[in-house]
Amino acid sequence: MSGLTFYLVDVFGQEKYAGNQLAVLINAGGLATVEMQKIANEMHFSETAFILSSQPRNGGYDVRIFTPHSEIPFAGHPTLGTAYVIKHFIAGDKEEKVILNLKVGQIPVSFKKDADQETLWMKQVPPVFGATFATSQLAKVLQINEADFDHRFPIQEVSTGMPFIIVPLKTLDAAKRATINITRLREMASEVQGGILIFCSQTIHGGTDLHVRVFADLFGIPEDPATGSGNGCLAGYLSHYRYFGTDEVDVTVEQGIEVGRPSLLLLKAYKSGDALQVDVGGKVFLIAEGKLA
Repeated sequence: MSGLTFYLVDVFGQEKYAGNQLAVLINAGGLATVEMQKIANEMHFSETAFILSSQPRNGGYDVRIFTPHSEIPFAGHPTLGTAYVIKHFIAGDKEEKVILNLKVGQIPVSFKKDADQETLWMKQVPPVFGATFATSQLAKVLQINEADFDHRFPIQEVSTGMPFIIVPLKTLDAAKRATINITRLREMASEVQGGILIFCSQTIHGGTDLHVRVFADLFGIPEDPATGSGNGCLAGYLSHYRYFGTDEVDVTVEQGIEVGRPSLLLLKAYKSGDALQVDVGGKVFLIAEGKLA
């Protein structure tokens, strides 16, 4: 493990030291799975990404993603952060699109430059809509009242590679009061394959359309500062249920404020033939470069 180069980046922030932290290791193909897991636990960010080789395969770069507890097939901010590292430190800053070969399949990331600002966009796999849940179940888990839920829309599991339970709430006050009852969550652990995403249309900052919080306690992440995979699920949900009165979604989401890591995510969803297409965008900032001792 010694000698491997790693980069620390912040994803979905508007500046450094905001958004979601990520460690990315390059040329990590020689590591065993157990070694990757140890490194991810040592870094102890919500995820750590491993680029297996600096040479592409089938048009993309092989990447594995780990939480401190386990490997996962897909995650949003590791996808953007890893694509940033590939473009700027492996591909020689030439690429306008980078493809990641993940457990969930190939995920393309494109780079859009506006003046000196670079926004990265990932195209997620089409959303799959799963089980629905009663407000009484989630009220106990989130420790809020059933009256706090927006009953116009269902509480439903959605997946674009990683499943999330999407929970619509009426007010910002309800979103801020929510806190996980870990005992209740563990009681329904067999039904929660990913995280829980709560959202409302009241926001703290002007210029944003939705306020979001994401809890992934079963993965060792009490609250995630910025969740690209979960917000991709949310984008599909917003389109499917015409939350804004249309199936075309183009919104800005604020997240991470409650944990002191303010984040901004850009969500798009639209019909492409019979499929629902989901794109999630945001910025990436380099924080540090180093080597494992």
